[in-house]
Amino acid sequence: MLIAVKDTAVTRRSVLAGGLAVATTGCATAQGLEATDRELWTFDRFERVGGHKTTAEGAPLLTESPYGRALQFNGVDDALFIDHHPLTGAGRFTFEALFRPDGGAHEQRWFHLQETPPATGAEQWPGTRFLFEIRVYGRQWCLDAFTKGPGYNQALIFPDKLHPVGEWAHVAQTYDGATYRSFVNGVMQGEAPLAFRPQGAGATSVGCRFNRVNYFNGAVRAAAFSRRVLTPDAFFLLKS
Repeated sequence: MLIAVKDTAVTRRSVLAGGLAVATTGCATAQGLEATDRELWTFDRFERVGGHKTTAEGAPLLTESPYGRALQFNGVDDALFIDHHPLTGAGRFTFEALFRPDGGAHEQRWFHLQETPPATGAEQWPGTRFLFEIRVYGRQWCLDAFTKGPGYNQALIFPDKLHPVGEWAHVAQTYDGATYRSFVNGVMQGEAPLAFRPQGAGATSVGCRFNRVNYFNGAVRAAAFSRRVLTPDAFFLLKS
């Protein structure tokens, strides 16, 4: 069951799960995570997300959802760019999002964490990044979780595992030091061994790929980034 995320201030983000509040301030949480181990973003505004500067393109709209306000994207030219890569330097990670795909184009790359290319030697730079994508098949979709960097290039896409458009869903990708996994609503979609190396500083796009292609038709409510692997029963945006 998906849960609401309440954004009360730049320095305080709470996830409410069965009466348990997990905040970004303080020394530790009930999940056993230090405050510096994770970051929560709520897409209920345009001007800043998670305390980071944003730039909106096109005309994404604020819309209501069962979990509070969310950003809705038109699948044509709507996007939000955020001046931050939340998993910079992470050797292990959990990347979660709460979203609603509404169908449309087959390929939609809707959440992109992009390392900044080097000032010199860019021709050897592998395009280091994380992505959440979907593939749409009529009124259904499958998840495509993807990461690429020096020495690794891995997609987790399983077209036989389909989900209905027009419904809110929780997605996650994790890495535990050896294995890369993807999840929809807490159910593992697939896994692969991965020789992952931490990514450098950069930025994020929501609603399209960072180079402004493969736009998303739907809404995004929240994202969570943890610098360690979580199991589904500990996902921040998914109620146990």
